[in-house]
Amino acid sequence: MSLVTPTAVGGPALAQERRLVTAIPGPRSRGLAERQGRAVARGVSTTMPVFAAAAGGGVVVDVDGNSLIDLGSGIAVTTVGNSAPRVVEAVTAQAAAFTHTCFMITPYEGYVAVAEQLNALTPGDHAKRTALFNSGAEAVENAVKIARAYTRKDAVVAFDHAYHGRTNLTMALTAKNQPYKSGFGPFAPEVYRAPLSYPYRDGLTGAEAARRAISTIEKQVGAENLAALVIEPIQGEGGFIVPAEGFLPALVQWCRANDVVFIADEVQSGIARTGAMYASEHEGIVPDLVVTAKGVADGLPLSAVTGRAEIMDAAGPGGLGGTYGGNPLAVAAALATLETIRQDGLLERARAIGELLVGRLRDLQARDARVGDVRGRGAMIAVELVDPVTAQPDAALAKAVAGAAHAAGVIVLTCGTYGNVLRFLPPLSIPDGLLAEALDVLDDVFEEIK
Repeated sequence: MSLVTPTAVGGPALAQERRLVTAIPGPRSRGLAERQGRAVARGVSTTMPVFAAAAGGGVVVDVDGNSLIDLGSGIAVTTVGNSAPRVVEAVTAQAAAFTHTCFMITPYEGYVAVAEQLNALTPGDHAKRTALFNSGAEAVENAVKIARAYTRKDAVVAFDHAYHGRTNLTMALTAKNQPYKSGFGPFAPEVYRAPLSYPYRDGLTGAEAARRAISTIEKQVGAENLAALVIEPIQGEGGFIVPAEGFLPALVQWCRANDVVFIADEVQSGIARTGAMYASEHEGIVPDLVVTAKGVADGLPLSAVTGRAEIMDAAGPGGLGGTYGGNPLAVAAALATLETIRQDGLLERARAIGELLVGRLRDLQARDARVGDVRGRGAMIAVELVDPVTAQPDAALAKAVAGAAHAAGVIVLTCGTYGNVLRFLPPLSIPDGLLAEALDVLDDVFEEIK
């Protein structure tokens, strides 16, 4: 018998099973894709060839009735599960009360409550402040604004393989050209790039990689010109690269000594995804500013910048904000999401999912030399696919494996500067049996694609 999960308070339940009733895509999805082609700009591309009708637990059900195992969570957004009951209940109640007043005009308690919780949850016990926004990119851009206001310096350093968004400034911070930057310049000035610690490819210790990065920054930028260093503690789109131990603490120490604001972009790695509330906690670092988005509101648009009070308050009244920032529905969803993480023990669940994923993927690696590296933390795990002789990135294999998995009813995403990484971001609500079945499918796909 299949497990079931509620899709909404009082609503129907979704069977927690992989079920294919048509080929992928089915006829209704194909029809919708034709409409999409006529109505939607081609720059808005899609990974899966199906259209969603319902989702919950560990599955997405498409318009043709196919039930797909979800290993993507809408790119690390539905961490507590799609349409999680507490979230649905909170958003429903808030929508009945009011949907918008603009916090900058008529404020409301939910915004303040989210700020209070993020101030408590982000690393460090210093006094903090929070400002709420809509998207990860918007929050990163505002973190840079705040750092510049505080330091009265202009330059910003990002890292190789970084992804920070699609606005003009965050495109400049993002490393990957295609499809994120090509043809969209000129970009914001005073953005520089430093080498990241990439243990699988550079073979450096964390201390060695930090010395290399700091040397580059000092020679090419100069600490006296540098407002902020922006880094993902575990990279997302760049390939789920986990820096070697000691790399991040060394950068924090250098920033402290040189009046540089250390900004941790935890858009993808934050909010229980890695088995800690924030990935920064795994090495005990305390960023000056932390950027939160994606998983914080279970699918409603919400992001935040949280940081040291004296830095956050450098922007004067009216300098931060936006019409929709901290929307009432989104903050209600965030409070319910954080409550779900606490009440359902989802930090522990993320760690358990990580153990299952890593164990199975390392078994695959032992059998298949094309799996060059298995890395990540908690429910944020990836495999890097390579030529087994040269260890060169194999993007074609990653694309073929993902496509075959999609056809078999498993949603898996690719990423990485070279397009050769498969990433696994299951919702923390996924049952173990369903996750194991998805990995069985992946094993079969690797056997079929030789």
